Amino acid sequence: MTINRPLVLIGAVVCAGVLGAGCGQQPQGTASDGTPAPGRTAPPPRSAHPAPPGSSVRAVPGLGPVMRARVPAAARQALVVRGTAEDTARAVAVLYERSPSHGWRVVAGPWPAHNGLRGWSDDHRAGDLRTPIGVFGLSDAGGRLPDPGTRLAYDHDPEFSVSGTGHLGEPLEGAFDYVVAVDYNRVPGTTPLDTTRPLGEDKGGGVWVHVDHDGPTNACISLHKDHMRSLLRALDPDKRPVVVMGPERALTM
Repeated sequence: MTINRPLVLIGAVVCAGVLGAGCGQQPQGTASDGTPAPGRTAPPPRSAHPAPPGSSVRAVPGLGPVMRARVPAAARQALVVRGTAEDTARAVAVLYERSPSHGWRVVAGPWPAHNGLRGWSDDHRAGDLRTPIGVFGLSDAGGRLPDPGTRLAYDHDPEFSVSGTGHLGEPLEGAFDYVVAVDYNRVPGTTPLDTTRPLGEDKGGGVWVHVDHDGPTNACISLHKDHMRSLLRALDPDKRPVVVMGPERALTM
């Protein structure tokens, strides 16, 4: 659905470089984490620990007791983004859904994804080029393109625009055609463009799931455009969707 945007501060600190903490504009050739050289794309990781298609389990697959305990009891959708290692920028995303009678099952994915240039952090700071580890709500969406049919509140706005190049020299244009705000250091129930930071500016913000531009981000998660459309159409606010994200080590604790 499309929302009427509240009055918000729309400035220079939203998601990627031009707009803030996500898919940023940095000098080319800065990747030192095994990310492929400009113009080349490594094959996606093979495993995201999904349950076999059609099967169901009582707990979200592949999570250890610590991370599993952080998933709210009310959550019935979970996008699990699993990084290959703590200091790498490639990941795999799988969308799970839970029913009272059948438990958790895969409903979409696995999808290749990118995360922050320098990997992951359990103490994310503005500008550290790492994606925060944890479990966060997915409550608001938006984009430069019209609502593709999501049930989340959707802010269709030309402010979702970005230009220039990313960390590998790849063009960033179109990266914000579709976005879902990750409820890290933000106010749920507002447009993703809202720059309010409840934990303070030093803790970063503007972390989104957005369209992949074939390179690592500043802190966001990025998915192929078709997968973003699928995600938006699948997410249902009545199912209290969350994203569970981090490297293998953190997710299996």
